[in-house]
Amino acid sequence: MRIEVICTGDEVLTGKTVNTNFSYISQKLEDFGLSVRWETTVGDDRESLLLAFQLAGQRADAVIVNGGLGPTVDDLSQEIAAKAAGVDLVLSEEWLATMEAYFKRRSRVMPPNNKKQAMLPAGAEVIDNPVGTACGFALDIGKARFFFTPGVPRELRRMLEEQIIPRLLATNGKQTAIYLKRFHSYGIGESHADSLLAGVEAFAPNGSVKLGFRTHYPQLETKLTARGSDMDDIRRKLAPVEQEVRKRLGNFILAEDDRTLEGVVLAELAGRQATLTLVETFTSGQIAARIAHLPGAEKAVRRGIVSRDLGEVCAAVGLDGAAMAAGITRETAEAVARAARRRTGSTHALAVLIDLDEGADRIEFAGTICLAIATEHDVASRRSRIVGGRDWVRLGAVELSLDCLRRRLQGLPVNERIDFEKV
Repeated sequence: MRIEVICTGDEVLTGKTVNTNFSYISQKLEDFGLSVRWETTVGDDRESLLLAFQLAGQRADAVIVNGGLGPTVDDLSQEIAAKAAGVDLVLSEEWLATMEAYFKRRSRVMPPNNKKQAMLPAGAEVIDNPVGTACGFALDIGKARFFFTPGVPRELRRMLEEQIIPRLLATNGKQTAIYLKRFHSYGIGESHADSLLAGVEAFAPNGSVKLGFRTHYPQLETKLTARGSDMDDIRRKLAPVEQEVRKRLGNFILAEDDRTLEGVVLAELAGRQATLTLVETFTSGQIAARIAHLPGAEKAVRRGIVSRDLGEVCAAVGLDGAAMAAGITRETAEAVARAARRRTGSTHALAVLIDLDEGADRIEFAGTICLAIATEHDVASRRSRIVGGRDWVRLGAVELSLDCLRRRLQGLPVNERIDFEKV
């Protein structure tokens, strides 16, 4: 199936808005074995939009149009779709009633211009939007089936996953029972993971499981797309591949599917009725920010201490700063973690101390990370050196620290070498 994606809007065309919607659409389609052949970006111009729709209708089998379904004068997708299809715009009483109910539930009066969103090309198939006022719709233009979607990301994603992809799969004659299994890891690069997982697809029969990756530093997502006649069939095919992936990636797997690293850490703490104190330098409190907002974190996170100055950190946990004259070392991190745990009465304390090389305002620089995790009975620590820009080092330090805490809570080694550190 030849698929084209058309993204609309002056703000996208000029680069003022980063077009994350296209990357999401393309990636999500790829997960289900549907590849995008063309991508077109068009501004809010009637003539340009009409030409884009006509060209796509000549060369593609299916076209996903994103944006231009709002209530304002520069939202032109319905109007131009009707013109390209050679039909009139007509009022969808069904969608008008849906919008009115949407506003009523929120104790608001629907503005008159929102009625424009219920004006659809005659004969169009309405595609529901459960989280917004812009309905999607499907329409034939030329030889292609067009699917029109709103530009708001959360609205687009619901519509794409729940309604458009199933329609595309049915049209393409693919098995409609498809499942995406995801493994999230930290500390292992894409090429390394690819070599470790070479041949795992062969553990499933007839190419029914496809391996893929998505890199978003500092994590790597390993994807298994499985197809079958139904979910029971998929589970049978997927089980040996899942088992092999877990075996080969081992301790680097930090979470699966919709779980997150911080969610796993919080669950481990909650399961022990444990509490946590965090001490951070240079990370600007980003470690605490990853955990503290989660439901249940108020019972686990005891205190967060953030400072760029080691002396202030020592004073905050009751240590004599002069005793830290050796600077940031593993031993220093261990002493800070022990003191922080004692001072706050928590069961666990994580101290993350970072020493930046001289000239840290350069584009490329190194950060030495010394972290320690203290409990009542012992302390585990590690030293790591990450080279890159400031954000690279900061992100790496946050992820490394949370992952080491996850490993410690799960009884795994915290000193396992990662691909992103320099010896």
